[in-house]
Amino acid sequence: MPDTEHLPSSFRDPSGFLFHRDGVLLRAVNDCYKRHYEKLMQSGLYAQLIKDGLLVEHSEEPAAEADPTAAPWKTIRPCLIPFISYPYEWSFGQLKAAAMATLRIQQISLEHGMALKDASAYNIQFCGGKPVMIDTLSFEIYEEGSPWVAYRQFCQHFLAPLALMAKRDIRMGQLLRLHIDGIPLDLADELLGIKARVSPALFMHIHLHAVSQKRYAQRSDKPAGAQRKVSRIAMLGLIDSLLSYVRKLDWSPSGTEWADYYNDTNYSDASLEEKKRIVAELVGKVNPGAVWDLGANTGVFSRIAAASGADTVAFDIDPAAVEINYRESQKQDGEAILPLVMDLANPSPGIGWAHGERDSLSGRGPADLVMALALIHHLCISNNVPLGDVATFLAGLAKHLIIEFVPKDDSQTARLFVVREDVFPDYTQEGFEAAFERYFDIGERIPVKDTKRTMYLMASKVTR
Repeated sequence: MPDTEHLPSSFRDPSGFLFHRDGVLLRAVNDCYKRHYEKLMQSGLYAQLIKDGLLVEHSEEPAAEADPTAAPWKTIRPCLIPFISYPYEWSFGQLKAAAMATLRIQQISLEHGMALKDASAYNIQFCGGKPVMIDTLSFEIYEEGSPWVAYRQFCQHFLAPLALMAKRDIRMGQLLRLHIDGIPLDLADELLGIKARVSPALFMHIHLHAVSQKRYAQRSDKPAGAQRKVSRIAMLGLIDSLLSYVRKLDWSPSGTEWADYYNDTNYSDASLEEKKRIVAELVGKVNPGAVWDLGANTGVFSRIAAASGADTVAFDIDPAAVEINYRESQKQDGEAILPLVMDLANPSPGIGWAHGERDSLSGRGPADLVMALALIHHLCISNNVPLGDVATFLAGLAKHLIIEFVPKDDSQTARLFVVREDVFPDYTQEGFEAAFERYFDIGERIPVKDTKRTMYLMASKVTR
């Protein structure tokens, strides 16, 4: 019997499920989805979406290779995405790009006699900087007159959070972490207030939609509207309306603490170039396939890792910095950088049913190499995390670590003590090395010239 493990992220879909067999990711296609899958493959829709880079490619496994415990109708093997991310970790631009991709997929599907039966933001991932759908079983045969069954889900997963981020506060995107099935439309309507009334698009897609949901929430019979026929032309009009509004939504990445960090630092031009040289040298010694840059800001050092050929994820707490990083990555077609919003003092946890539908940050590791540059003083001093706890956390994320120690007499650290008392007697270079030597083998210590900082290359001692 092969070693088979079902993934907890796909248990909701009756059409099929994801599982690992002997370490290989596979998707089972159940018999109830047979005619829809055949339509997808024979109508030209699959080929068109693959050509346009909008759907992850897959191969079909031989029948004899099917999972014997579930006996699915068919088993397929999807191409792997380098790193799985979630909507509450995306920048505004990423969520907008994912929304546009979902609507475009719906348009193309209708051209081939199919439609999206769900429009979950979790069905989109970023690969090579571009949004791509990863759920091959999201399509169903379109029947003339049928409404778009995924309309509410699209509004909850995409339209509501985008409108709230653009028109109220960029931090409202974090509501997606609390509401795993999308932001409830009545909540979005309340938070948007008058803005949901004066915009024709928001009035229709958020306000009236929310009113309709509330009206029928307590009814045991189906609302009359559920039986109303929707012509194909009306369906296309709905998609065009959503596309037009989402395209116009915008947010300017400015006014936050770290968006202009590199223009306000104690690094001279020469020392910054020296730091870049050191990072490139240390990355080259590890030769990683996957790099996580923690506290990446706008991605200056992430790009050094990506230039080595590594798939690089650039995490930062500041949504403006992440948005700037994403926009820069879009200028470099195919750049292997994935910018994400992440508060390392409160990183993404495992959420959903039994804490298993969406992985925690640590559950997606370890990375071949983690970079923690100009970060340690923020974790230890701003967030009161002991050096030993930082070392433990990073050892669980990284096989190798490039970390920069920033001492107390560094000007950036001194800023932190303007608003707080120094109650960190162990925060010294000696204390730092002692804490990290419990979990890492220290291989390199390189002072950064014209600064008081030191760069380290370490290898984790954690047994995996």
